[in-house]
Amino acid sequence: MRPEEYSERKLDINGWPVRVTSYRLGNEYIATVDNVSPGANLARRKGATREEAEAQVLERAREMLARTRRRQPA
Repeated sequence: MRPEEYSERKLDINGWPVRVTSYRLGNEYIATVDNVSPGANLARRKGATREEAEAQVLERAREMLARTRRRQPA
């Protein structure tokens, strides 16, 4: 199988720049959120629709980023 309907966009969640990537693989949509700066994956979810997968992954990313402390510059 090959990914289809690929989509990528950048958002700001709680002051953190993130990239939301989603695509269809077979009958499922897969969405991931990564922190743009280091490029670390924050969350990955599957859903029956793109909207469902993105809503789930964004909810998880918001939870994680809300708990993340920012360091003050020295």
